[in-house]
Amino acid sequence: MPAFTTRPVIMGQRGVVTSGHYLATTAGFRIMEQGGNAIDAAAAMCFCLNLLEPHQNSLGGEVPMLIYSAKEKKVFAISGMGWSPRAFTIEWCQKNGIDLIPGDGYLPACVPAMVDTWAVAVARFGKMSFAQILQPAIELAENGFPVFDELHEYLSEHVEKFTDHYPTTGQVYLPNGRVPEVGEILCNPDFAQTLKLMGQAESEAQRKGRLAGIEAARNVFYQGQIAERLINFINTHPVEDASGAAHTALLAYEDLAEWHAAVETPVTLNYRGLDVHKCSSWTQGPVFLQQLAILQGFDLKAMGHNSADYLHTWLECAKLAFADREAYYGDPNFDDVPFDVLLSQKYAVERRNLIGAEASRDLRPGDVGRGVPDYVTFDIAENNRRALGMAGRRHDTTHLDAIDREGNMVAATPSGGWIGTSPVIEGLGFPLGTRGEMFYLNPHRPNALAPRKRPRATLTPSLVTREGEPYMVFGTPGGDAQDQWTLQFFLNYVDFGMNLQAALDAPTVYSEHFPSSFYPREAYPGRVGVENRIPREVITELERRGHEVVVDEGWVHGKVMGIRLDQERGVIFGGVSPRYIIGYALGW
Repeated sequence: MPAFTTRPVIMGQRGVVTSGHYLATTAGFRIMEQGGNAIDAAAAMCFCLNLLEPHQNSLGGEVPMLIYSAKEKKVFAISGMGWSPRAFTIEWCQKNGIDLIPGDGYLPACVPAMVDTWAVAVARFGKMSFAQILQPAIELAENGFPVFDELHEYLSEHVEKFTDHYPTTGQVYLPNGRVPEVGEILCNPDFAQTLKLMGQAESEAQRKGRLAGIEAARNVFYQGQIAERLINFINTHPVEDASGAAHTALLAYEDLAEWHAAVETPVTLNYRGLDVHKCSSWTQGPVFLQQLAILQGFDLKAMGHNSADYLHTWLECAKLAFADREAYYGDPNFDDVPFDVLLSQKYAVERRNLIGAEASRDLRPGDVGRGVPDYVTFDIAENNRRALGMAGRRHDTTHLDAIDREGNMVAATPSGGWIGTSPVIEGLGFPLGTRGEMFYLNPHRPNALAPRKRPRATLTPSLVTREGEPYMVFGTPGGDAQDQWTLQFFLNYVDFGMNLQAALDAPTVYSEHFPSSFYPREAYPGRVGVENRIPREVITELERRGHEVVVDEGWVHGKVMGIRLDQERGVIFGGVSPRYIIGYALGW
C-alpha cells in the first residue's frame, strides 16, 4: 500500500497544468483543450491569477519565467521584471530623507512587467492570439468569482486601509462598504475592460499578422490609453507610505513606453545528472543552485529524511548561499556577478567545509577573489544610512506551471502589485507594484538603486532538463523562503525517491538568518521556522545544536507545486501542495 498523500498525483498524456487557484488552473486546462500549448495555457492562468489572488499578484506586478521550447530543445528565461524609474536615484533618496525604501506607496514602483512578459512569451513560443488567452480572465472579472477564505480574511484585515487610505481599492473589494462573505461573487469590471482594450487593439492590427496583433495589445498597455490613465492617476493621487510622507509617483510615461521584457539565457547547474535552470541574479534564483552545489558533496539519503543531521546540514548550507546573495547578486546588466566562481566545484568545497556541528550565528559570504565585502551586515538600514551619510505585512506571491504533450514546459512566478501596498488605479482595476523596496541605497554594493535597473526579486521559478530533454518545472510563493521550500521538494523527489505529491506534502523548515528582501529588511540570526509535523526529538536536537527554532503550524510553509514529464512512458505527473487549500493541478 503506497504512503498516504493529501491528494492524488495528477497524471495525463496530453497536458498537465498547476496554479495557485483552481479557477486559474481550469482556465489553463480549457486553453489546452482549445488547441493552445503550455505557453498559451500558462499565460491564461496568469491573467486569471492576477484577478483571483489580488493580495498575491496583479497586472501591476512582475512574472519571472522559464520556458523549455520543444521545437528548439532549449531553455529560455524571460525577464518579467520591470525597471526602476529614471527619476528614482540614491541622490533623490538622500535629498528626501529616505534611508530605507518603503514597501508601500508609489516610490518603490517599477514598470509593470506582466503584460509584455506574456506578450513576448506567447509571440515567440505560443500558438494563440492574446484575445483568446485573455478571455477566461475577462469572463471571471465580468461575471465574478466566489470569494475564498484566504481572500476574505485578507480583506477583513484591511478594511480601514481600503476605506480611509486606498478608497479606490475599497470601491472594488468592499462592495457596498463591506467585506464580501466567503462564497459571495466578486466582480472587477474595470479589470475586464483593461483586458478588453488589449484584445480590441490586437483585433484592429491582426490583419498584419499574429505577431503584429500581439504587439498592438501590449502597446496599448505601455504606450496607449492604459499607460496614460495609469500615469495620470499616480501623479494626481499622492499616497502616504512607510516613510511617513505622502508621495506621488516617480514612474513616468517614458519609463513604461521604453521598457520591454527580454529573453535571456538562464543560469544552470548539473545536480546528480539533472540540469537545473534558474533565472539570473535579477532574482534570488541562483541561491538554489549554490545550495545544490554545496549539498552535492553529502550523502543526504544516508542522513535520513528530515533527520536532525539532514536538516542541520541543509540549514547551514542555506545560510552560506544566502549570504552570497547579499554580497554579490544584482541586475547583471549593472552588477558583475561572479557565477564562474559561485557555482564552481572548488568554491562549493570551500563553502561545504565551513559547515560544522553547531549552528552558525554569523553572516558569512565567501571570497570570490575580491576579499570578503564589508557591506554585508544583518542591518541593511544602518548600512544604507552610513552610505548616505545619515544619522543613525502580509502579502506574498503565487505560481503556475504547464507541460504539454510536445514537451513544452513553463514555470512562472507572478507577484507584486498587491492591493495591500498600493491603491487600485481608478478605471483600470489593479494597483502598481512595490518591488523597488528590495534595492539597497549603498552605491558600492550590488543591487543598489539606479535608474532603469531591475531590483533583485525573491521570485524564482525552477525548470529541470535531463540530457537536453524536458524533465520538470516547479515553484512556490514565499518570499525569501521560496528557494528553501522548493529545494526541499526537489530533494524529496530526487534524493529521497518520493512520488510527486508525497514530496509536496512533506513538512519543511526554513531559515530567517539573513536580511529579509522586504521592508523593513529585518534579519534573525540563527532563527529557523519548523512545521510542527517535524518530530519533537528532531526539533530538540536542532535547538541543542544552536538553532533558534520557531515551531509553526503543520501546513503553512508555502504552496509548492510542480509537474514532471516522463517521456519514456508518455505520461505527465502533476501536483500542488494542499497548503492554503486553493491551488490545484489538472491534466488529461
